[in-house]
Amino acid sequence: MNNTISNKQMPPVAKKAKPASLDRKKARAGWWFVLPFVIGLILIYLPILINSIWYSFNLISMPKGQFTLTWCGFKNYSDALFSDPQFLQILTASIKQLLFDVPAIVIFALFMAVILNQKMLGRGVFRAIFFIPVIISTGLIESIDSSSLQSYMTEGVDTGNSQQSSAAEIVNSMDIAQLFGSMAVGTDLVNYVVGIVNNIFNIVNRSGVQMLIFLAGLQSISPSIYESCTMEGASGWETFWKITFPMITPMILVNAVYTIIDSFTAESNTVMSYISNVYSTQKNGQTISSAMSWVYFLVVIVMIGIIALILSRFVFYQRRD
Repeated sequence: MNNTISNKQMPPVAKKAKPASLDRKKARAGWWFVLPFVIGLILIYLPILINSIWYSFNLISMPKGQFTLTWCGFKNYSDALFSDPQFLQILTASIKQLLFDVPAIVIFALFMAVILNQKMLGRGVFRAIFFIPVIISTGLIESIDSSSLQSYMTEGVDTGNSQQSSAAEIVNSMDIAQLFGSMAVGTDLVNYVVGIVNNIFNIVNRSGVQMLIFLAGLQSISPSIYESCTMEGASGWETFWKITFPMITPMILVNAVYTIIDSFTAESNTVMSYISNVYSTQKNGQTISSAMSWVYFLVVIVMIGIIALILSRFVFYQRRD
């Protein structure tokens, strides 16, 4: 009885707080790293986005030099989609070109990453060479016409007539159409391959970041897995399709999304150039261009969602239990 009473009168013992796990510490450190971006997003970019949405539903007028907005509903969106004869054409052509460019860029980046991941003399130099276009394509160099650079890089190719040739003439000298014609394949495939060869400068120029991402993914694969494949007698072709490719599929999804965003936001993008031209030349161009920008943004989001939904069904995530 006395023991029971004494136990009830004893103060509760405070439980010691459990130390944070390593994953929680990493998560907190990650938030500290992204904190400057979050602050800038809230204080700088978010007000700009709100104003852009508001402008897209208004008309701008300046009676007596005063800046006023007049609510017009979806008129700017209707003018952008139905009254402007060029916006939808340029947008459709840009999407069609993107559907051709994304597979070519991702496949080329994966191919080069697999090669550069092999043990070879001067591997670091080759990696730097393929990443140089990413560095020089920013700032002042980006303002230089890429077509002039392409013609400069491709001039001097001998086609047998002692004449300088462009990229298209290189394709003709190789006679790709005749090569595929002997294989009895469709003309669409021939046109696709010819388009890739003609656009090789742009593909190489836009594959540097994707190549590094693939290299990081390839180096994360445990060498013991490849050793097991070698002991089992698997060929290099079987090892690639059974081990390397499934384990690199998360990076394929990342690179596909990155390539879409990079293509849609590049200064050389025709849709971006047209929207900028509408902003500075047309009447009520500020509000119409805002509507075009948000239509363009929704198209990009829908495309990213579709691509991510399709590719996510084939992505393999290795368990680390």
